[in-house]
Amino acid sequence: MKNDKRADPDALLASLEQEGQGKLTVFLGAAAGVGKTYAMLEAARERLADGVDVVAGWVETHGRSETSALLEGLPSIPPRRLEYRGKKFSEMDLDALLTRKPELVLVDELAHTNIPGSRHARRYRDVEELLAAGINVYTTLNIQHLETLNDIVARITGVTVRETVPDRILETASQIQLVDIPPDELIQRLKEGKVYVPGQAEEALRKFFRPGNINALRELALRYTARRVDRQVESYMRLHGIAGPWPAGERVMVCVSPSPFSAQLVRIARRMAEGLQSEWLAVYVEAPRRYPAGEGEKDRLAKNLRLAEELGAETIHITGGDVAEELLELARKRNVSQIIIGKPLHSKFWEWLHGSVVDKIIRQSHGISVHVIPGKPKPEPEQYNPGRVRRSFSLLPYIKASLLMTALTALAYPFKPLLGAVNIAMILLLPVLFSAVKWGTRPSMTAAAIGVVIFDFFFVPPTFTFTVADVRYVISFAMFLLVALFTGTLSTRLQLQIKSSRQREVKVAALYALSRDIAAVSELDPVLESIARKVADTMEGQVVVLLPDSNGKLVLRAGSASASCLNENEWAVVTWVFEKGQKAGRGTDTLGAAAGLYLPLRADKGVRGVLGIRSNDPDNYFQPEQLRLLEAFAGLAAVAVTRLQLAEQAREAQTLAESERLRTALFNSLSHDLRTPLASIIGAVTGLLEEDNVYTPAARRDLLLTIQQGASRMNRFVNNLLDMARLESGMLQLKKEWCDIEDVIGVAVSRLGIALVNRPLKILVQPDLPLVQADFVLIEQVLVNLLDNALKYSESGSEIAVIANLRNEQVEISVADRGPEVPTEDLERIFDKFYRLKSPRLVSGTGLGLAICKGIIEAHGGRIWAANNPQGGVVITFILPPGNGLPGKVPAAGEGDEHGS
Repeated sequence: MKNDKRADPDALLASLEQEGQGKLTVFLGAAAGVGKTYAMLEAARERLADGVDVVAGWVETHGRSETSALLEGLPSIPPRRLEYRGKKFSEMDLDALLTRKPELVLVDELAHTNIPGSRHARRYRDVEELLAAGINVYTTLNIQHLETLNDIVARITGVTVRETVPDRILETASQIQLVDIPPDELIQRLKEGKVYVPGQAEEALRKFFRPGNINALRELALRYTARRVDRQVESYMRLHGIAGPWPAGERVMVCVSPSPFSAQLVRIARRMAEGLQSEWLAVYVEAPRRYPAGEGEKDRLAKNLRLAEELGAETIHITGGDVAEELLELARKRNVSQIIIGKPLHSKFWEWLHGSVVDKIIRQSHGISVHVIPGKPKPEPEQYNPGRVRRSFSLLPYIKASLLMTALTALAYPFKPLLGAVNIAMILLLPVLFSAVKWGTRPSMTAAAIGVVIFDFFFVPPTFTFTVADVRYVISFAMFLLVALFTGTLSTRLQLQIKSSRQREVKVAALYALSRDIAAVSELDPVLESIARKVADTMEGQVVVLLPDSNGKLVLRAGSASASCLNENEWAVVTWVFEKGQKAGRGTDTLGAAAGLYLPLRADKGVRGVLGIRSNDPDNYFQPEQLRLLEAFAGLAAVAVTRLQLAEQAREAQTLAESERLRTALFNSLSHDLRTPLASIIGAVTGLLEEDNVYTPAARRDLLLTIQQGASRMNRFVNNLLDMARLESGMLQLKKEWCDIEDVIGVAVSRLGIALVNRPLKILVQPDLPLVQADFVLIEQVLVNLLDNALKYSESGSEIAVIANLRNEQVEISVADRGPEVPTEDLERIFDKFYRLKSPRLVSGTGLGLAICKGIIEAHGGRIWAANNPQGGVVITFILPPGNGLPGKVPAAGEGDEHGS
């Protein structure tokens, strides 16, 4: 037995990794009002009296005079004041605490949600930052706020707790102090108003703080604290190299094997653990064996371990040379107090030859109770399996071993006087060793037996007889046989381990290759084809992958087999598998007459589809190891299908959100941008329909201009919507032609016409500016949108400038206004759809104008950006490539002149 008193290196490493971190102490209670804050403040005052630098970062007194009295005199950091929805709130000042950096900080209510605007959304994240800075923290928490207990608390109390804390916070805590009081005392505190105000207290007593609820929460807190203490004991024992167990608590361990009797042992262990109210482990030790485990044994072992998991055990699979030693070492590490093991069914002679695991465990248990369960499993009926691989006996290795020994003897015999008997004996060992490595134990034993006969007959005096004059040669003969036995056994074990390693390597490589192939693919069909191809290559069969369509009917989506291979019977099996979520078909106990094997693609929210495979050999059945690999493939496929379907749903949701946003924007625009010009048009038309003598010619002209302006405004709005629709659908077709930028600017200015009457407009066009190959109408639309944007976001009477020049062989056009500057972080976002800057002026529009400009310019191969004007306002600039085969520079009359309008 191992007697290693050294500390566990992993435990030492874990303790070293915690150095430099602050220590967390959690005052844990079953519910509000048990006195967690009071206990925390009492502990803090003791630390303060010991000279520790203690600071109250955040403490909730809830108006309790006793708690407030304890808080008096403790150093504290004033809270921050944050505004949220027009109200002022107080929060812990994390930055001030980090700057002050005391030895110990008091942070009440660990599960609290911070006010928006704080650095972290949750208070436990503030505590993590304090701990990372090397500051110790005292905090309080109720058991119902623990994440893993959230659903249990909801079932007990009927109240779903919204604020939860991850379990890792408490798992990394240095200490957990349980604060507990009897239910009657807690209820009395509620009635006296020491927990909630009177109105809240009555509601809490009626719904949450019932005696049964309180006792259930107390049990949860006590059990959690007990498990925490148990883990601390284990950690301490590993850290200090203490050989357990310590009888501080009960823990049951059951030894599992491929035997059918193990299922009975697992159930006994479950009942014992339930009676002791303790944790329990199911352990299997894989040791080197003389013969490889059959598929039936592997399947039974998997079933036994799965049964233990279903009954609530922690299953452990370890590898070691000595089963008893590995079991006892694990039992001491995990502080196991009870071991359950089955009585062996071997004969006394077998136990004398190989040793008894049970006897060794009993002799070396030292403080651990060992329960040996007698029993004899029922003989399993031999089931006929056409796919079973039967081992055939071959004489060829024996013949080869015999011939090798005979040949080596013939070579050594002529050199008998020169070599001597000892060297010849060593030479004759070579065929024995070679046979052991090459063919195993039995051929090597055969070679050894033949070698003994040959050595005795040809080399041991008297020669050519089987008489042995010197009895010492008998020892040499025994050594021959022992060497053959030992080397053959070791070689067989090594070959089995190599074979097992190769099988595991093939399995892992296949699963890794499949996961790698499907991980980065974002479309469903390629993923399904990859799954079908990998399964078909690995299992050597025809594969189909079936998924439900929009109506819930299964359809063939991928595979190496066609839909015609699925006849009516096969479809019935597929439908059953999809509905029941269980495998069925060839080689299983359900619908075994089917030609294929079908497995469900199970996910968290049901069955996503069906994976089917038909072996290329109609007489072959899938072995349990292959079935387990197929189940792993099906699990990966289900995860991949679920991921892609969820991604598709997310895209659809995003599309719906965009559609809803567009609908809202359009509705808002229709209610303002269309109704306003329509109202002015209707009013002007109504006036014109009056008698002729009502309005003077000047007034009639003003009404007609109002109609024109309203119609132009509506026309621009509708064009923007149509342009955005074309850009989004990809139907925008450019009609490129050679364009003069000055002409484009002139047409755009004339389109705005009356809107620019009261604005100083400066147009600067570089002389000899080359023509550009572009869509004249679309570039004109860009300039109209930019000028309209400048009009909206600048004050009436301020200047607007349009500048065009040649820069780096590209035509650059800028539109500048003298309005307010745009925040730096918004300079890129102003080109997003529906994005509109906050402006003190009432600005109409949908927020599509600049997005349309960006789409049109990028379609031309250009670029558009915005920048703040050093002289005030914003400059929006875009560049256009001049195009291939640039024609001669054509001077135009008036180029470079400054125009005002």
